[in-house]
Amino acid sequence: MALSRLGLLRPLLLRCSAPLGALTTLAPLGALTTLAPLGALTTLAPLGALTTLAPGLLTPPRQTAVPPLCLARLYGTKKSKAKSKGPQAKVNINPELVEDIINLEEVKQDMTAVLATLKDDFSRNLSIRTSPGALDHIIVSTKDGRFPINQLGQVAMKSPQLIVVNMTGFPEATAAAAQALRDSSMRLNPDVEGTIIRVPIPKVTREHRENLAKLAKQFSNKAKESLRRVRSGAVTQLKREKDQVSEDTIRLIEKQVQQMTDSFSADIEKQLATKTKELLG
Repeated sequence: MALSRLGLLRPLLLRCSAPLGALTTLAPLGALTTLAPLGALTTLAPLGALTTLAPGLLTPPRQTAVPPLCLARLYGTKKSKAKSKGPQAKVNINPELVEDIINLEEVKQDMTAVLATLKDDFSRNLSIRTSPGALDHIIVSTKDGRFPINQLGQVAMKSPQLIVVNMTGFPEATAAAAQALRDSSMRLNPDVEGTIIRVPIPKVTREHRENLAKLAKQFSNKAKESLRRVRSGAVTQLKREKDQVSEDTIRLIEKQVQQMTDSFSADIEKQLATKTKELLG
């Protein structure tokens, strides 16, 4: 009986000596268990011999671990977005070509006047050094009109901390001149004796310097507001012409006006930075 079973298994054992790929092709594992139960195999051929003839037959195939797929979303940063946009192209319109729509030269002159006023305010109101001309910007309101104080009285420097204004020529304006000095941004406290106004100049302390720096900031903000009003007036004028001019032309002129506004705004910031550094030391 054992010999007959061995005869039946001889072709199968010959196939087991073939490579693993051929074994799986010629005889699947299910066919092997059909021909002979596992107990017969272990009786006729020990497990060691079977694994020697066909390595991998009873050993499950090795599996390679596949890492899970990781999905990541890349978010653009502000710098990358700015680089992708690139530098904005500047508009340079010849004012003569659009003079029928808007006078760009006049807009530029208005903005230049705003910057000039700021410089004048800085030099007159925010000077640390004392001189007779430090009071020239003060305007006195009288019943006959508004006049600079140096046109109503004689201004003289008696000492580094004292300025004297002689109002003998217009004695009736003495009280108004003293009030104008008190209301000025220089924070003066004049002393009146008849027609003579004595103006003590406060010492330059750290607190005084800081107050002047705050005043410089106020002047610069006022200049920016004036600049925005000039821009707003120009844009309003352009909108009145939208029926006669194409939208592209209007858009280009608006961009030109905005560029001018940005340029003068940058100049205001430079003036403020320079004056603040001068005041604070």
